[in-house]
Amino acid sequence: MALCTLLLPHTALADEALSFLSQKNGDILWTMLGAILVMFMQPGFALVECGLTRAKNAGNILMKNFVDFSVGMPLFFLIGFGLMFGTSNGFLGTPSVGMQFIDPTTTEGGWAWTFFFFQAMFAATSATIVSGCIAERTDFKAYILVSVLVSAFIYPISGGWCWNSLFGETKGWLENLGFIDFAGSTVVHSVGGWIGLAGALCVGPRLAKYSPDGKSLAIPGHNIPLAALGVFILWFSWFGFNCGSTTTPDGVVGYIAVNTCLSACTGFAAAMLTVWCITGKPDPSMAMNGVLAGLVGITAGCFEVSPPGSIFIGIICGVLVVFSVLFLDQVLKIDDPVGAVSVHGVCGFTGTVLVGLFAAPGYGAHVGLLYGGGMDLLFVQLLGAFSVGMWAFLMGWITFKLADKLIGLRVSREVELKGLDMTEHGTDVYSGFQIFSNE
Repeated sequence: MALCTLLLPHTALADEALSFLSQKNGDILWTMLGAILVMFMQPGFALVECGLTRAKNAGNILMKNFVDFSVGMPLFFLIGFGLMFGTSNGFLGTPSVGMQFIDPTTTEGGWAWTFFFFQAMFAATSATIVSGCIAERTDFKAYILVSVLVSAFIYPISGGWCWNSLFGETKGWLENLGFIDFAGSTVVHSVGGWIGLAGALCVGPRLAKYSPDGKSLAIPGHNIPLAALGVFILWFSWFGFNCGSTTTPDGVVGYIAVNTCLSACTGFAAAMLTVWCITGKPDPSMAMNGVLAGLVGITAGCFEVSPPGSIFIGIICGVLVVFSVLFLDQVLKIDDPVGAVSVHGVCGFTGTVLVGLFAAPGYGAHVGLLYGGGMDLLFVQLLGAFSVGMWAFLMGWITFKLADKLIGLRVSREVELKGLDMTEHGTDVYSGFQIFSNE
């Protein structure tokens, strides 16, 4: 910048050029900071999933989280980014539009690479949500195939329906209808949740999860403090998710941060009180899922709603996540060890729809039903959340069935009893600290 100042004459045009460069560099720095925070969500997810499952599978869970990021990012670079952000017909971007063809030495090129890195972190987040839904009984090789298809095809295609114009001039079909998902309640979180639901149905429940008469039996996680640390990491990193989605460090990031934090706080309180009333105990794991439910729920509308609206969204999602976890587990007999379907799928859907109610005048660009905005936005939000959810679930179902056919989706009874760490990875991640049991 100092060199530019020396070379350019002090004219109005030069000042305008310097202002543009300064602003663009500010956008790059802000978005890169957001992307780094979103990357930090990966250890958060890993710790939550490890803590809420058994010690004999901790290494397998860590490996799956590394696969989601390490395999997913190159595939998003080569295939997914073009499908999501290439010139689109409304449903599919141009796969040939790849980052490798963009000159990084120009201002526009520098921004493009930053935008790609930010979006690649989102893709990795969506993929890693699936892991928790099918933990402790899924073949590692089959999971790699699932992760590949999620990052390269399933996530980018539906993402392009909602966000294609963020990089180019074309719009996805949901964008054209006015669908709002500012930071990814539907695009990122519900996609991961609904794919995970398909996986949980395909792989079946863990051994000894249900008694012969169909009663749900608790399989406690081995390290709740580890899970709590993961939740705090996710909470911290979520400010990169929501505030970073502005892609520019302007004044709106303040109320976006407030909305994000208020919803997480009330999500915790609502989940804690709800499970306390139902069971007589304020269960820590359910309350911590309330934090995540509030964060997922506010992500779609963090730019559009007011702080009082974010409080209500957190309360609604905090209550809902408890009933959803219990319903899936005890009524539908779907074994989701970490509650990811409820947190990300159900609350991602709900938070997206609630934008149609709580979008407040004076904040974003839309007005919801509760502020006199009419039904149109609510209907569009319902259509978008439902359409993306159906796409993710159906494609997830096909993907898991394909993995089962080609590789075999579920490990054997002997492997599951011994634990996936020793049988699949040949390691004991708690060597010298834990005595394992096959019970």
